Amino acid sequence: MKNNKKNRVGSEAQYGPRPVGEILHDYLEKSNEPLARAYRARQFFPNTELCIDLKTILHSDRRARMRKDYPGVLTRDGREHYTFIETLPEQAARRNPHVFCGEFITVTRWADGTLHPNFKPTKIGGRGFTPESYA
Repeated sequence: MKNNKKNRVGSEAQYGPRPVGEILHDYLEKSNEPLARAYRARQFFPNTELCIDLKTILHSDRRARMRKDYPGVLTRDGREHYTFIETLPEQAARRNPHVFCGEFITVTRWADGTLHPNFKPTKIGGRGFTPESYA
C-alpha cells in the first residue's frame, strides 16, 4: 500500500486518545449546541448560578410569590444549596429614626448615635417663612 500524505489531514497525534477535559473544552467553546451556547453566555455573568437548591422560610406567605420582594437573609449551606430566611418587620431595625419631625425641619438619629438636622423642601416666602426669620 502506498502512503499518500497529500490526502491526509492533521497528524497522527490528532487521531490518538485525548483527555476528557480537552474534548469538553472544544465542545463548549466551538459547538453551536444549546448547552454550549448557555455555557458561553454564562461566562459574561460569572455571579449567576445556573442550578441551585433553594430552601425558603417565609413568615408572610406559604410560597414565594412572583414579583414580590421579601426582606431577609440568604445563606449558602452547601456547594449548591442555599437557604433564605425572611425577617419579620418587627425584627428589622428602622434606619435613622426621626427624633423630631417639625414643619420645616426633621432631626434623625444615625446608627452611631449622632443627631442630624434635615431640612424639608419649602417655598420661601410662603406661610410667613423667610430665611431672615429662620436665621
